[in-house]
Amino acid sequence: MSAVAKTFGDSAIMLRRNFKHTARNPVTVFNAILFPVVMMLMFVYIFGGAFKVSGAYVDYAVPGLTVMAIHYGMAPTAAAVNGDMTTGVINRFKAMDVARGAVLAGHVVATTVRSLVADAAIIGVGFAIGFRPHADALQWLAAIGVMTLLAFAVTWLTVAVGLAAKTAESAGLATVPLIMLPFLSSAFVPAATMKTGVKQFAEYQPFTPIIESIRGFLTGHPSASHTTSAIAWCVGFVVVGYVWSISTFNKRA
Repeated sequence: MSAVAKTFGDSAIMLRRNFKHTARNPVTVFNAILFPVVMMLMFVYIFGGAFKVSGAYVDYAVPGLTVMAIHYGMAPTAAAVNGDMTTGVINRFKAMDVARGAVLAGHVVATTVRSLVADAAIIGVGFAIGFRPHADALQWLAAIGVMTLLAFAVTWLTVAVGLAAKTAESAGLATVPLIMLPFLSSAFVPAATMKTGVKQFAEYQPFTPIIESIRGFLTGHPSASHTTSAIAWCVGFVVVGYVWSISTFNKRA
């Protein structure tokens, strides 16, 4: 068997392992999939009337909530990666001649798929409560592409954080800034309506152009500048997360 085929085969096994762990952990399922839906219902039905946006608030909120949903599943991944590293599981896999990259690939792919399931839940419930996008087929594909790229990118950052942390608890805590950043973006209200200081931060932080790119595609008014910035930020996250992950993994494994 070639090295490439072995890596893919081992990665598939690690992916199946991570899916089983997710299915057996109701807290992970709730945080990653159900809690974002609860957040959407809360913002649309409780806070939505207080926000001034163009059109229905649910149409404005859903794109931002898809990004929030991706981030809510990060803490369990960081804790799981750290657990594999600190409890000796990685060394056990090494003794079994499992490809070194398969363990990390399994976590990345499993978390990316879980994030997309969460986004599907957000969009599905959004339709049920009045979400009415104006995207055509290509714009839907583009929006899903940005969501997928973001999920893949922040998962690599999360894996890196999990590998670098000393304990599973600190790994989960270290993802909090990543989870909080979308709150300080245009996810729930336009950045232009914010106070000075917060407004500038929201305009120039990474997740505002990502959210605006998805929002543009779903509303049928895509923005080339936002999409370019979104792709650039995501690629940057992937590069930093991948290099950091591999470096830490090689040092600690």
